[in-house]
Amino acid sequence: MTGTHRGVTDRRPGGRADTRRRSKRKPLRVALAIVASLVLLLAAGACWAYFELNGNISTFGANGLARDRPGAATAGQNVLVIGSDSRSGDNSALGGGTGEVGRSDTAFLLHVYADREHAIGVSIPRDALVDIPPCRLPDGSWTKGRTNAMFNSAFSVGQAAEGNPACTQNTVEKLTGLRVDHTVVVDFEGFSRMTSAVGGVEVCLPKDVYQRDLSPDRSSRGKLIFAKGIQKVSGQRALDYVRIRHGIGDGSDIGRMQRQQAFVAGLLKEVKSQGMNPTTLLPLADAATKSMTVDPGLGSVKKMTDFAMSMKNIDLHNTKFVTVPWRYQGARVAIAQPDADALWADLKADRTIDGKNAGGKSPSPKASPSSTPAVSGEGTGVAVYNGTAIPGLAARAADTLEAHDFTVTGTANAASQDHAATLITYGPDEQERAQALARLFPGAELRPATSAGISVTLGRTYATAPSPGASASAASPGDVADHARSADDNPCSDLSYG
Repeated sequence: MTGTHRGVTDRRPGGRADTRRRSKRKPLRVALAIVASLVLLLAAGACWAYFELNGNISTFGANGLARDRPGAATAGQNVLVIGSDSRSGDNSALGGGTGEVGRSDTAFLLHVYADREHAIGVSIPRDALVDIPPCRLPDGSWTKGRTNAMFNSAFSVGQAAEGNPACTQNTVEKLTGLRVDHTVVVDFEGFSRMTSAVGGVEVCLPKDVYQRDLSPDRSSRGKLIFAKGIQKVSGQRALDYVRIRHGIGDGSDIGRMQRQQAFVAGLLKEVKSQGMNPTTLLPLADAATKSMTVDPGLGSVKKMTDFAMSMKNIDLHNTKFVTVPWRYQGARVAIAQPDADALWADLKADRTIDGKNAGGKSPSPKASPSSTPAVSGEGTGVAVYNGTAIPGLAARAADTLEAHDFTVTGTANAASQDHAATLITYGPDEQERAQALARLFPGAELRPATSAGISVTLGRTYATAPSPGASASAASPGDVADHARSADDNPCSDLSYG
């Protein structure tokens, strides 16, 4: 009888043993096919994300940058961040500015220290009076430089819907003496999307806020927009929060700017808390790049990623936000000197606002604020005037000046006694001497005059100074450090900003 015996394996093709071998190999092949498919899907997803994000990025031309730029820093980097309130595109639905011309609603200079463990964002008031250097127009021609112009007008040079970020960058470089390595412009739409992508940002309000607080021209206070206390905001509500100027705080743009600093700090805290992973970063990157314009140095996903990764070790507590030293000048804001120049010098030397070296190497003696040469006024004559009703100020200042070898040509009361800040006037070819003199009067305004001679008119700020001669150093980090906000601060701390 033909057949197989018990215990003898059937080795014919298609027999039971062959079927068993194929059945064992089938799950393996299926598993490999699934893994291969997943790898292909992930690779395709990564490629899609890469090209999608790359396609989102818009850049502005570098041909509008000044030709006489400051030299590049050795290791630290400076990034100018501009918030635009243009109504162009989808921004019109979010309450941007009037008209199609791009305007700078807010701006801050982010300095990343060379040690990549510290960073600081310095806000520049949009109403600050500054010198705007020549800037390139859309037709290729260049404007003439302007003095005593509002800072945010630089972004509107050329009246283009996308603004003029190169002109703002030129203005910041002239103001600070620092080279701006990268510039980023974010519009209302991009800001709204980013806050939604992270699930909202925690804020704290000192009081209830109504519609009229956002739009003062309303005849009634309108509906409640924000209730007093802690809450998370995103999208349009986040935008409304950072734009509120009236109804809370002192109603000034300075107060709103400090509130914006607190919001950016909260945004950083939210991103850190969710983790630096694709789940968090991809939606955020997609939202940001869709409404962001950058310089060519950041014009690709790789360039952005490399820069972002260079900051991954910066702790929230070591991320600070400050406002450039300022004072009111009528309805506008003036940059307070020599305090502002001291801040820029600290950043250039990679010194933190509390005086620590963050350059990744030991500081040289010349870089230390304590080794700044003493002020010498030898050969400089100064007339001193008391611009307050406080007796004895002119004599006090005269003693300080003579201790630093200035020649006091006379002391008297000023024509008016309502000066809040100290004023230093100087004649032609005397600017350098006046700047040296100003180091003894922190916060003083320097103003050129047509006639020869240098004079000091003392203001009330001088009367409250602890020691008129104690500021012989060019650095004045104390006041700036005292008002700094860290990214890990409680949102309800120091509500004076809101």
